[in-house]
Amino acid sequence: QVQLVESGGGLVQAGGSLRLSCAASGRTFGIYNMAWFRQAPGKEREFVAAMSWTGRSTYYADSVKGRFTISRDNAKNTVYLQMNSLKPEDTAVYYCAADLDLGRLQDQVAAYDYWGQGTQVTVSS
Repeated sequence: QVQLVESGGGLVQAGGSLRLSCAASGRTFGIYNMAWFRQAPGKEREFVAAMSWTGRSTYYADSVKGRFTISRDNAKNTVYLQMNSLKPEDTAVYYCAADLDLGRLQDQVAAYDYWGQGTQVTVSS
């Protein structure tokens, strides 16, 4: 069992930055791939970024490439999402997720086994 708790969301102006954190507990943190997804009102949950359990591989949605950076600190059982140059269209609830399958990084919701409760990010224009 894995428990995930996100934090760091808030209200920011367009062009600003936020760093989201996701603290994990339960199963040994290093042994699963991690990802961030987001869901805006009235829309489906969409993939944002993923990182392998080793930290050596990353994968980003085209919409955030060059602006967002995923990272992890296995010693702190935490994964981060640094978000720069934020746009109003980045407004959503952001979720972290864990994939116990250590294969290819996934961008599908169904591939992930555990989810946090989400943290709201609002970008004003």
